[in-house]
Amino acid sequence: MTDIDVELVNITKKFGELVAVDDVSIQVTRGSFFSILGPSGCGKTTTLKMISGFEEPDNGDVFIGGERVNGVPPNHRRVNMVFQQLALFPLMTVSANVGFGLKMSGVPKADRQARVEEMLEKVDLPGLGDRKPDQLSGGQQQRVAIARCLILDPTVLLLDEPLGALDLKLRDQMKIQLKRLQHEVGTTFIYITHDQSEALVMSDEVAVMNEGHLLQIGAPDELYSNPADYFVASFVGESNAFEGPITHLENGHAVLSADPFDFKSPTHPDIRVGENCRLFIRPERIRLMSSDAGSDALYDNQFPGEIQDVVFDGAVARAFVDLGHNTVITVLVTRTSDTPLPVEGEAVLVGWNALDALCFPE
Repeated sequence: MTDIDVELVNITKKFGELVAVDDVSIQVTRGSFFSILGPSGCGKTTTLKMISGFEEPDNGDVFIGGERVNGVPPNHRRVNMVFQQLALFPLMTVSANVGFGLKMSGVPKADRQARVEEMLEKVDLPGLGDRKPDQLSGGQQQRVAIARCLILDPTVLLLDEPLGALDLKLRDQMKIQLKRLQHEVGTTFIYITHDQSEALVMSDEVAVMNEGHLLQIGAPDELYSNPADYFVASFVGESNAFEGPITHLENGHAVLSADPFDFKSPTHPDIRVGENCRLFIRPERIRLMSSDAGSDALYDNQFPGEIQDVVFDGAVARAFVDLGHNTVITVLVTRTSDTPLPVEGEAVLVGWNALDALCFPE
C-alpha cells in the first residue's frame, strides 16, 4: 500500500495564454500536514482545485490514494474542502451542520448523532451542538466547517486560506488548534496560504510556488535555513536584502558590492565574478555591539551605524540600524535582565559572519 495520499505528476493548467500552473510535481505523505505557500496569483489555488476536481489539468496526472483521478468529478473523489467562506447552514444547529453529509448518505439517526458528538469533542466544541452558527465565534464556526468535512472520513482535507477572515489573535490560536487537530485525527491536510507564518507553524512540509512554478519543497526549517533561490529566501522569513555585482572571490568567500558597502558571503555554484547577485542576512544572525567595543575579528562583516528606532515585541525587540547611504538593516535583539536594549540615536557596530548570509545569482 502506498504511503503517498496525493501525487501530482507534471501537471500544467492554462487559462487562455496564461500558464497558471507549469509542470508541477508534488507528493504528499499520508497523515501529514502539507502547505502550498506563495503570493496571490502564484497558482496555489488552481493546484488545489485540480486535486479536488473543480479544475482538470491540461497535462499531467493527479493521484489520490494511489488512484488516478483525472476526469473523476469532485463528489466522487475522497477529498473534502474548507473555504475561507464557510457556507454553514444558518438555520441548522451545529450538530445538524456537522451531520449533514452523513444524513445525505443515509446514515441512521442514532449512529449519526453519536458520530457528530464524537467529532465535536475532537474539535473542542462539546456541548455546543444545539447552537446556531451565528451564536458561535469566528474560530468556533471554522471548527464546525472542518468537523463537517472530517466526519465524512476523507482521504484528504483541502483547506483554501481558511483563516483569512479571522482577526490576528484568533488566527494565531487557530494555527495551533489546526495542527493539534490534524495530528489527532491523522487525516492528510493540504493547506493553501500566502501567509508564511501559517505555513511555517503548522506544516510538516511546505511547497513554495511563484508564477505557476514550484520552487522548493521541504520542512519549514529547511526552507528557512537553506532556501533554493532568492525568491524563497525573500518570501520565507524576514531578511535584510542587498543587491550588486560580485567583484571578486576572497578566502573562500564571494564579495558583493552594494556601493559603498562590500559584503562577504558564501560562494554559490552559479556565482560568477561580475554577475549581479542578491544577498540575504536574517535579522537574528546579526550581532549588535557597542561602538566602543572596537573591531571584532570573529565577524567577517562589520559596519558602524546608529540606532534609528527600536520596536518592542515582548521578549524580542527589533532594532533598525542606519548604516548611512540610505541603508537601514533590521537586527533582532533578545531582551534579558542584564542586557540593556539599544536606544534611539545610539552609535553601534553590527557584525555577522559570511557563512550566515545567503547569496544567489539573479
